[in-house]
Amino acid sequence: MKESLEPSTTLAPIPAVMVSCGSMEEANITTIAWTGVLNSEPPLVYVSIRPSRHSYEIIKQTKEFVINIPDGNLVWETDFCGTKSGKDTDKFEMAKLTKEPSKIVKVPCIKECPINLECKLKEIKPLGSHHMFIGEVVCVNAKEDIIENGKVNLAKANLITYLGSEYYVADKKVGDRGICLK
Repeated sequence: MKESLEPSTTLAPIPAVMVSCGSMEEANITTIAWTGVLNSEPPLVYVSIRPSRHSYEIIKQTKEFVINIPDGNLVWETDFCGTKSGKDTDKFEMAKLTKEPSKIVKVPCIKECPINLECKLKEIKPLGSHHMFIGEVVCVNAKEDIIENGKVNLAKANLITYLGSEYYVADKKVGDRGICLK
């Protein structure tokens, strides 16, 4: 038997990403779990941010951001960047993360993250508590050891997921797409 509960965002697991914004001189990082894919062609992704967050205004003004996808070695850094405000903290310095120039946008990538999605802001959709920043992916940067046949092998990336209020690293393969057709 199932019990009905109040509506909530009970969808999990979800990725935990670090979104960098600003410039090489003045950058910020915010940890986001409300993120995902919207479209394939053109490649569109989103991050949902509360208007009260420091990164909100930075992205709104610069119209660029980078979704940095951390691996299991960056759990502490990911959590730190989501619990401290960039208004009074240099998160790159405090978390000992390295700014790396992006290939196309002016926003720095986080060097330690195995995958960086450089994004140009296409639209901001106010949704309530959060506003959805829709970005077009203009460049994907990935560490060489997770690239196979010209594509990112996400299973090798040892990525972090967020489940309720806990972080997990999911690297155990349990099936392939189309398994039901075999």
